[in-house]
Amino acid sequence: MLQQISSEIKNDPYYQQNFANDGERFVAWYLRRVLLRDAIQARDDLTDGSNDKQMDAVIVDDEERRILIIQGKFLKSSTVDSEPLREILSAWVRLQDLEALQEDCNEKLKLKLEAVRNALEDEYRLEFELLTTGKLSEAAQGDLRAFADKLDQDGFDEFSASIHVIDSEIIETRLAEAEAQELPSLNHVMNVEAKNTLATEMSGAKTIMTVLPLAECLRLPGIADGKLFRKNVRQSLGANNKVNKALRTTIAGERVKEFFYYHNGITAICDAVTYDPAKETLKIEGLSVVNGCQSISTINSVSQRVRSPEAKEARILFRLYEIPDRALADRVSINTNSQTAVKPRDLRSNDKVMVGLKRAFEARFPDGSFLTKRGEERPTDRDAKKTIDAAVLAKMLMAWHCQRPNISYNEKKLFDEYYKTLFRTGYDPSSMLALQTWLNAIDDAWPNLALNDVLKAGRTYVKFHLLFSISSIFAAVNKQPTKVVAPSATMNAANSPGDILPLAANCLENALQNAINQSQIGGKIFSPQNWLKSNASVQGETLVAGTIAGMLPGFPNGAHLLNLMRVPAGDLSTRWQAE
Repeated sequence: MLQQISSEIKNDPYYQQNFANDGERFVAWYLRRVLLRDAIQARDDLTDGSNDKQMDAVIVDDEERRILIIQGKFLKSSTVDSEPLREILSAWVRLQDLEALQEDCNEKLKLKLEAVRNALEDEYRLEFELLTTGKLSEAAQGDLRAFADKLDQDGFDEFSASIHVIDSEIIETRLAEAEAQELPSLNHVMNVEAKNTLATEMSGAKTIMTVLPLAECLRLPGIADGKLFRKNVRQSLGANNKVNKALRTTIAGERVKEFFYYHNGITAICDAVTYDPAKETLKIEGLSVVNGCQSISTINSVSQRVRSPEAKEARILFRLYEIPDRALADRVSINTNSQTAVKPRDLRSNDKVMVGLKRAFEARFPDGSFLTKRGEERPTDRDAKKTIDAAVLAKMLMAWHCQRPNISYNEKKLFDEYYKTLFRTGYDPSSMLALQTWLNAIDDAWPNLALNDVLKAGRTYVKFHLLFSISSIFAAVNKQPTKVVAPSATMNAANSPGDILPLAANCLENALQNAINQSQIGGKIFSPQNWLKSNASVQGETLVAGTIAGMLPGFPNGAHLLNLMRVPAGDLSTRWQAE
């Protein structure tokens, strides 16, 4: 692994030209190759350098609602002592006082800490990763267990945290997952104990029941990015969930050997499985955990304790069903999760309004597809350009109809607090398609849009700001700046977006620059990520949109643009209230 990383960072001009030393290049390589950050995001994530306060990279991940802080150690030696762990603990202590930390850290970290502050207030989970090409010494492993326990203690801090060592073995596993991300399934070879494994067939489905060491769960692919749980009706509920706290307490306590008796087990499905009792392995294709997301995520969060000698005998029941039939697999996922309450956002796919929207859209556009379930894939006979995911639709509706792109990133709020506001019976399928067509156009044009690196680094939520800017320019052109144009009335423009998208990019770019200038005048630290999550961004974009609309008559193609963006008065309405 070390040889591969060394070769790639040496021979790729991106690493050589953008980063000062091999330490920075190593962290950037991990960001790019394993976490799949793009070139601009990786540069933005990196905070390494003078006064980085032991934080080489900081990512505020709004999709996963987590803060990831990485400390990298690119070592040619094979052993890592306790010093890097002490650096992470130091960083953790400094985070308890963000104001003091910002006073003497470097400029990049100052900006990141503003985003971290907001994320912590929004109860994002905090994760530390020690990224190293070496192996922890025996003494360092003991220190790691102690540090992990300390970070996990209730009352130690105002927000929970976890620490993970990402060594060569884990890097190799995660790299393989990343490289296979585009594949339709997860494949895995699981080590089992023949004496604790039963292979049988139930109702025509091959069934495997086995008792796994907890440490074997750490080898499962797709835990970090959630791909392992894509057919689960709910994702991880976080470290502070009551059940997950109890799981951690058991694993960390003296009775960890009794874990098997306290736990109901894990249920997984797959496309195919081959059991080899002689080699004591399960060769699994298309693996997905449908019940056990909370357990595996929690086990992973205390990985050092799970690997410790004290937990060596801890076991968990693992049930695996070979079910290639998709409909049956969905029923297994739903019914194996029925023993405990599921949050509303996880079951919206069964809501009558959601089902009605799906039926209406697919009836209007038979070659289209409306996806309501997590992990659901587009049927191969449906048009990708006419495929709408319910989660993405919620973000588009918030940006366009509610005029609040600053909330679009927060999927939790969209499906809880704002669900009834956004998902309405009888919403026009043509408007759904128009919104998706605009978003497709933004994605297609993204590499060539005139946005600075700060905005390009936040693609997941910036594109909804662009959607909002488009709607604002339309409203201003039609001299109704407080109204919202029906997306269906913009379909002709969405099909020919080449002249309008640059206007939207210019709108957002100028609004950001105005905000930066105002912040500098006031002598304040400005965080673009926080600005994009605030109402100030909406106000700034609205003002710039009005200015752009007023300037259009003087553009060489102004008459064409004005004609393209004019809509009947009946296609303008008041915005949906989201606050």
